[in-house]
Amino acid sequence: MKLEEQLKDNIPPESYLIGLLSSFNNSFQATADLIYKEITWKQFFAIVCISICKETPTLGEVSSLMGSSHQNVKQILLKLGKIDFIKFVTDDIDKRKQRILLTDKCIKFSNDNNVEALKKMAILYKNIDKKDLLTTIKVISQMRNNLIEM
Repeated sequence: MKLEEQLKDNIPPESYLIGLLSSFNNSFQATADLIYKEITWKQFFAIVCISICKETPTLGEVSSLMGSSHQNVKQILLKLGKIDFIKFVTDDIDKRKQRILLTDKCIKFSNDNNVEALKKMAILYKNIDKKDLLTTIKVISQMRNNLIEM
């Protein structure tokens, strides 16, 4: 019997799920870091979070989407700025706020790598039923909401 099966049989499902999510996150990040030579997974995730915002986001908004601290996200964004993937611009209304823009270089990079990224996602979700996927999204979303309440 595999160690994973032994653990699954001896640990309450709530604890097992947290461990599984943590283990998956570590494995996913290590694998995803190998996909792009220019940027890390966390940098790519920051780009995705910026790109899905309807308006040019602030650091706080990107931090919230990423589920990470301002300090961690700021470091990620500064590194993206050094390679000309993002730039900080002062908000037109509130001069204390800085907004984050994706540069043309970043947009070109994203477009050039989109097909390959979609292929990798297809492999990741291979043999997973759509209903199971939606249930997983629902469960993890509720867990995140509960975490915020803590």
